[in-house]
Amino acid sequence: MVSILKTLAVAVVATASVAVCNPVLAQDKANWPKTLTLGTASVGGTYFIYGQVWATLVGEKIGIPINTQQTQGPNQNIILTQQKDIDLGMTTMGVALQAWEGKGWAKEKYSNIRALFPMYDTPFHFVALKRSGIKSVKDLNGKNIGVGPKAGTPGTYFPIMFDALGIKATIRNGQASDMSSQVADGLLASFAFAAGLPIAAFSELEATNEVTFFGFTDDEIKKLQAAAPELSETVIPKATYKSMTQDDKTVGVYNFAIAHKDLPASLTYEIVKAIHANHGELVKGHSAAKETLPENVTKNTFLPFHPGAARYYKEAGIAIPEKLLAN
Repeated sequence: MVSILKTLAVAVVATASVAVCNPVLAQDKANWPKTLTLGTASVGGTYFIYGQVWATLVGEKIGIPINTQQTQGPNQNIILTQQKDIDLGMTTMGVALQAWEGKGWAKEKYSNIRALFPMYDTPFHFVALKRSGIKSVKDLNGKNIGVGPKAGTPGTYFPIMFDALGIKATIRNGQASDMSSQVADGLLASFAFAAGLPIAAFSELEATNEVTFFGFTDDEIKKLQAAAPELSETVIPKATYKSMTQDDKTVGVYNFAIAHKDLPASLTYEIVKAIHANHGELVKGHSAAKETLPENVTKNTFLPFHPGAARYYKEAGIAIPEKLLAN
């Protein structure tokens, strides 16, 4: 007991010494909130898992609990961050572009959001039961297709995609895990989704069923990019799922963590620093985090970085364009 008390005493003295030696840091932290809330997405999607991992990891590193809140995904995360109902969120940059400009799904300009750090690419792809005979997007004509929550990235983009490709499908919305169950039960012909790879709901469906995965053809990709220029061509490696026999071509959008502009810059600096300094631990939590790298800040071309994030990247030797430096 005496030994433990001595250890605690040393820790307290050390902490106090740091505060005395660095009064600026102590003053900055005095303005930090006691807790933070991070908006994620539905169960079965990558945001739900990735969010839990980085909330726990960063919370431990910066000494502030980060609570996660299940949401409908990127769109709702932006809305909740704008309104200060949550402090932190995750979004795809296509959805964020519409929010920043007040176009598409957004009925106003969401000017309170700021970029923190790049997360990973989100490819759009499909899964269907093998016995259904569905092997391509054209096979979805006239079918019931699940696309996840309405306010998520797939819920926003797949209706646009089907319209661009002339696919007359009935769109169904719901939790990612529910969508895969409905495919297994024959209630949906296919589940179309977009998230970091591998998608948990896809893997769960594959574990108990023979399935087929597919993306888009070259011609379809051209039509999709004409309808939504923010979509970039990407590939889903065949090693992603056991049932895949070849790489699937598709389109995707990048994901970024966001914060409300009023969070202290010293806090967002420490958040971004904790993410990149502990990259290995993040990857252990979800393999999509392999792309959570400082150099991928270039995937953001329009959303201003929070001053704390910009400071971190400047110190890391990464230039942030002047137009992306927020006050």
